Amino acid sequence: MKKSNSTYSILVLALAFLLLGTLGVHAQVLYKPEPAANPNLGGNSPWTAVCASAGFNQYYVSFNWDPPLVDGNNEFVLELSDANGYFANPTELTRVSDKNSTFDFVFQFALPSDVRGDNFKFRVRSTSPAKTSPASDAFSMYFIDYSSPLLISENGSGSIPSGGQVQICGGGSLTLKPHNIPNAGTYIYNWYRSGTLLAEKTESITVSDPGMYYVELDYGDCSGSANTLSNTIEISTGTSSGLAITGASNITVCPGDTHLLEANISGEGLTYKWYKDGTVVSGPTVDASTFTVDAGSSGFEGSYKVEVTGPGVCTELSAPVTVSNSSSFEITLDHEENIVLLPAQTKTLSVSTTASNPTYQWYGNGAAITGATNNTLNIDQIGEYYVTVTDNGGSCAPAPVASATTTVVSPDSFEFVVDFVGTYTSCESVDATLSLTAINAVSESGTKTNVTTDLQNSFDYQWKLDGANISGESSKTITVSDQEDNGEYALVGTIDAFQATSNKLQVKIASNQTLNITANGTVLCEGGEAIVLESTTDLTNESFEWKKDGTVVDTSSTTLTVSGIGVYQLVITSNQCPMVSNQVTIDQFDESLLVLDKSKDLIIIEGETETLTASGADSYQWYDAGNNLISSNSYYDFTEEGEYLLIAAFGTCTLSKVITITYRDMFAIPNVITSNGDGINDLWVLPNTYSRDPNVLVTIFNERGEQVFSQAGYENNWPQSTTSFNKQNMIFYYKITRGGKSLKQGTITVIK
Repeated sequence: MKKSNSTYSILVLALAFLLLGTLGVHAQVLYKPEPAANPNLGGNSPWTAVCASAGFNQYYVSFNWDPPLVDGNNEFVLELSDANGYFANPTELTRVSDKNSTFDFVFQFALPSDVRGDNFKFRVRSTSPAKTSPASDAFSMYFIDYSSPLLISENGSGSIPSGGQVQICGGGSLTLKPHNIPNAGTYIYNWYRSGTLLAEKTESITVSDPGMYYVELDYGDCSGSANTLSNTIEISTGTSSGLAITGASNITVCPGDTHLLEANISGEGLTYKWYKDGTVVSGPTVDASTFTVDAGSSGFEGSYKVEVTGPGVCTELSAPVTVSNSSSFEITLDHEENIVLLPAQTKTLSVSTTASNPTYQWYGNGAAITGATNNTLNIDQIGEYYVTVTDNGGSCAPAPVASATTTVVSPDSFEFVVDFVGTYTSCESVDATLSLTAINAVSESGTKTNVTTDLQNSFDYQWKLDGANISGESSKTITVSDQEDNGEYALVGTIDAFQATSNKLQVKIASNQTLNITANGTVLCEGGEAIVLESTTDLTNESFEWKKDGTVVDTSSTTLTVSGIGVYQLVITSNQCPMVSNQVTIDQFDESLLVLDKSKDLIIIEGETETLTASGADSYQWYDAGNNLISSNSYYDFTEEGEYLLIAAFGTCTLSKVITITYRDMFAIPNVITSNGDGINDLWVLPNTYSRDPNVLVTIFNERGEQVFSQAGYENNWPQSTTSFNKQNMIFYYKITRGGKSLKQGTITVIK
């Protein structure tokens, strides 16, 4: 006999509570901060970018949070990320302590004067309990400390051409640069040509294409409000005037002689700029249409050009003229770099040359040294030294050519510079090699001279870790490969009475161990078993942090009970370096995870089998109406009608589904029966929908309206053996009801 729906519902609820357990504890929720309107400006629109300045720096951020209440000593802190949106070292903008019972309020803040960028974010942190909100969206934030129109001119000279127009031709170019902004090199710029933004972001640009050029400071989304747009310089191209250097394109000059280079265009007010091998050697100078090449100076050989600008001509660069030495010879000093002379030391300078018949004269501090006419010179005094070489066997008249100058210094002290060799990343690399990269001799005035090549093999070395000598480490290089040796390294060297100490390098070698965390489930649900995270590493004596979505949530518990959905990690600080575990993602339980291949309300044909299959869960339990476990498979074969319970487990979560099975009626309610006792159609048989259901009442009346039969849970047993029919083709009336509500009614004809 079927149980009533109400009885079965009570059984289902009782079983569900036994399986689901108790609910979790609710905690505060901090929502991400949002831009808010400034109430002092009379508007109601929140800001979209922060464009602060000395004249205006008042902005608002709205923030809300959900109870329970925070502690009485709590403070809410508004923090700002770095320019890339990271909170490794957040900047505190403001904090409040009087909003501990206000769930929706605004922060007022002022932007720090060093903030410039397009990807700053906010977040809010509570101090008691310690919780952190999600980060806000990214915003442009600029403190505008310069807000006047820029002025640009050639090379930033301050001389703006008449009408702002410059004409160039013949391969000429022009360098534009602002000349009215202090600390110009600290800014980023937007350069434009005829309204098109150029790729250059530097303080100056060199241009050769025609167009209208102007610039502004790049303040991101705040650039327009900064009002820094400059004047315009119009560059145009013109017809070449045929600028050239007069004479042959290849010229040879004897050592000691001079040669005059002259432009073929001259005129009052023209400006000339002379180049050697692409580098300016003279100018820009007005009316200087000539340049003298001095072959008595070392290195005079090269490719020379001239550029002319001025009224009536376009800016133009000439073709090159090559100047070479007709009796060329090379002079090489063995110490062309600066050298250091220690007390009581003597140094020897030597020179080599390709001159065929050379003679020598050494100079010290600009004066010829008496008797110093050999190719070597012994020195015991500081100063500047060079030698002149005269070739007495060439085609040119003998003329002295000076070598490069060597500066000899006496140090007041020495300085070591050490650095990492190869690729090293703090707390990521498993080893690090440090080496001496430079030795500087420091004079009494503070001037530094690199003497690495000269003296690196003369020092005695000692490496130190955190100020203490490292036994056996007495070379210029040291390799660290053990995390226990993390710390601050420095190199000390001694030579004669001098002792040099290097800069300090912090070495943080990563651990080669693997940190893993596990969880007893990854799906969070109300009433489910608590999800607990554990580490395979013993945390008893470790310094560690449990993190959820990058925010620290616990620093003392060796296991962590999950408080909400998110991405969890464990970080152990080992020898100054963090060791980061794998990530465990906890998702919110979703009923759609359980999938049935058929409807949970099935209609079957009596005597046949219908299979219902579930998927998506970890395990399954099927119960009949009497709460008896009938299967633990993912499917069940139903043969009888009734109500069943499926309980699916997802880790620590469970989901219940009531399955209803009913028989399909294969025939309609008959309206004719025979009562001749032949065993065929002798009884009035109802479909399964109405028979044998204790909640369904079947009542039969005779033609006079008198009740002749009434039965709840009709057993298909009318007419009974005691019922007699006294005439042919008697008509009866039936009514089928459930809970007083009529389901069916009609007539029954009894044929004798």
